Amino acid sequence: MTTAEKTLNAQEHALHLLQQMLRIRRFEEKCAELYQATKIRGFLHLYIGEEAVATGVMEALQPDDAVVATYREHGHALLRGVSAEAIMAEMYGKQEGCSRGRGGSMHLFDKASRFYGGNAIVGGGLPLAVGLALADKLRGLKRVTACFFGEGAVAEGEFHESMNLAALWNLPVLFCCENTLYAMGTALARSESETNLTIKAASYEMPAWSVDGMDVLAVEEAAARAVAAIRAGGGPYFLEFRTYRFRAHSMFDPELYRSKEEVASWKERDPIELFSENLRGRGLLSDEDLVRLEQFAAEEVARAVDFAEAGSLEPLEELSRFVYSD
Repeated sequence: MTTAEKTLNAQEHALHLLQQMLRIRRFEEKCAELYQATKIRGFLHLYIGEEAVATGVMEALQPDDAVVATYREHGHALLRGVSAEAIMAEMYGKQEGCSRGRGGSMHLFDKASRFYGGNAIVGGGLPLAVGLALADKLRGLKRVTACFFGEGAVAEGEFHESMNLAALWNLPVLFCCENTLYAMGTALARSESETNLTIKAASYEMPAWSVDGMDVLAVEEAAARAVAAIRAGGGPYFLEFRTYRFRAHSMFDPELYRSKEEVASWKERDPIELFSENLRGRGLLSDEDLVRLEQFAAEEVARAVDFAEAGSLEPLEELSRFVYSD
């Protein structure tokens, strides 16, 4: 491969990463707007500021791998291959949604893309990930299960049970801890005696690394190394992504637990802005490129909203379907 070809490939991949982060950001911003307009109801947890994590990790996964996420999962689902239309319709409560309108923002699900939640219970996805990985191992499949969770889940019993069993059984799980420092609204230092989360993971005899979660290239590199080792039979890995959510915990959160100055300082490390500046400095991003990427994201979001608006509510006679007890 010539130098020119390598540069072209590098540019294409770099623009792809930027495109993926922009898709999440613009989708989430529209969700906030629609929530304020009461088009989306219930709970809504936005991923704005954390886009580099989902983007970098998804690049390391194959289509037949599994993904388990939290209730802040719109971006993960979108990059995993769940259509923006199906996600938006779900948040509208329409039966054309990926969970037939029954799950809403916190319970996105798509069997075709092996996206298993959307789990509203803190730490609830961890044992599910262990079960998926165990099933794959017993069947002799070279699959990886990526499990996303926040640092608040580290205080839950499911975390320790899941880490122990994954290591004990040498399961192909990539544990992705998105450390935003505050869980729901409590600073990490006020809930954990040991705030170095990699030490907790390493105590279960598995490799554990801390990664700059605001740097999409660092995330991608770390995830690729971990996934390669897992797929080769190396057992579970733990990655702590040090990131930050720019919005409040949810749309109901008065956000009294952190200062505006702190939020502003983290916004100076906006993963999209940092990566854009990086690419411009390397001559890999032009104004025309950015306009094109933004247009793609805007059109995708517009189609999703149109689809959700045109969707239908579940008929009353269907409401008892999938209910297992009277």
